[in-house]
Amino acid sequence: MEIIAALLDFVLHVDQHLALFVQNYGAWVYALLFAIVFVETGVVVMPFLPGDSLLFVAGAMCGIGLMDYTILVPLLFAAAVLGNQSNYAIGRAIGPRVFQWEDSRWFNRRAFDQAHAFYEKYGGVTIVAARFMPFLRTFAPFVAGVAQMTRRKFTFFDVTGGALWVGGIVTVGYFFGNIPWVKTHLDKIIWAMIFVPGILVIWGSWRARAKADRQA
Repeated sequence: MEIIAALLDFVLHVDQHLALFVQNYGAWVYALLFAIVFVETGVVVMPFLPGDSLLFVAGAMCGIGLMDYTILVPLLFAAAVLGNQSNYAIGRAIGPRVFQWEDSRWFNRRAFDQAHAFYEKYGGVTIVAARFMPFLRTFAPFVAGVAQMTRRKFTFFDVTGGALWVGGIVTVGYFFGNIPWVKTHLDKIIWAMIFVPGILVIWGSWRARAKADRQA
């Protein structure tokens, strides 16, 4: 419970934690952000890291000069693309055995099933759309690997999604993250970033399963 509480505090107050890290460690913040984005997108057992809110707050900090926008965006784009490539390679190597795994502390079976259903319905576009959806973002490249999508096709969607995700959210944070109203309601904005995409994932998964049941 203490780990969950600490993680929740970090997610909801990522602006404070990140600002403190910049003050204490300076340029090392780039290495920290690269690691977080890479691990969230590249390790299938780490779907709970705060990707969207982190990008937004990092962009806001670029807006006030605490970080360099021209360094941050290419760096995190590389982390996002490489993370997905790693996750895809893991899924491709493991293959169909994944469907026999049970839910555990390190594997979220429900999230995997939702990602698989979403992928079956929307195909490669899932790789792009999933960038903006917590949990699905971590499982989508893994599912693509399990489904044996070709590396060339996956890389196209991976690069496209990574550019839109990193460039889009960091830029929005850069221009709007320091508006007083946004700063005052940042915790609510972060909750929206978590729950709204999650609802869309559940809805898409339900529709995909319903369609599969009707066809069966």
